[in-house]
Amino acid sequence: MITFKEPFGTQGRGGYFDNFGQYIGDPDSEDPSAKESYLDDPTVPKGSKQSTFAIAVAKINNERWDGVPFFLRCGKALNERKAEVRIQFKDIAGDIFSGECKRNELVIRVQPGEAVYCKLMSKAPGITFNIEETELDLTYNSRYKGVDLPEAYARLILDVFLGSQMHFVRSDELVEAWKLFTPLLNEIESSESSPLPYNF
Repeated sequence: MITFKEPFGTQGRGGYFDNFGQYIGDPDSEDPSAKESYLDDPTVPKGSKQSTFAIAVAKINNERWDGVPFFLRCGKALNERKAEVRIQFKDIAGDIFSGECKRNELVIRVQPGEAVYCKLMSKAPGITFNIEETELDLTYNSRYKGVDLPEAYARLILDVFLGSQMHFVRSDELVEAWKLFTPLLNEIESSESSPLPYNF
């Protein structure tokens, strides 16, 4: 599951968001509770069908990734700020715990609080056959105390000055993304259906 959630909407920038589908600005500059939905923002064009939340399942058509779904979830005006990747490992054959185990999971969290941790199901110490979830945790603020961690865009700005494109989306990646999503967005715009509204 790849997740990108924002707890704020477009607040006064709906016209821009409606045309370009992205948000640029300070999320703390306005009270998010002032608007009930995207369509209540006076800067949003009447009858807009712009989506502010989406979830998709993608699959890679090759032998290595056969049967592995990639869940993509992103949205604005949600319950929390979160950017993370969760990788759930496959169940193993010969489960000695009679199906009581959750799947082991690797979590890579970008925000809030950068971290990499692995959630593992293991046998509890002792003679019983109980299982418990444990974590191997690398939370940056705990592991690197006293180290000044840069803000989100500091590295990107440095890359611009250095002429490095390592942390930027390549143009061919962008073209492929638009090939995927443009037909869907055009279908939404031209059809009678509309995105389902939700309050924030």
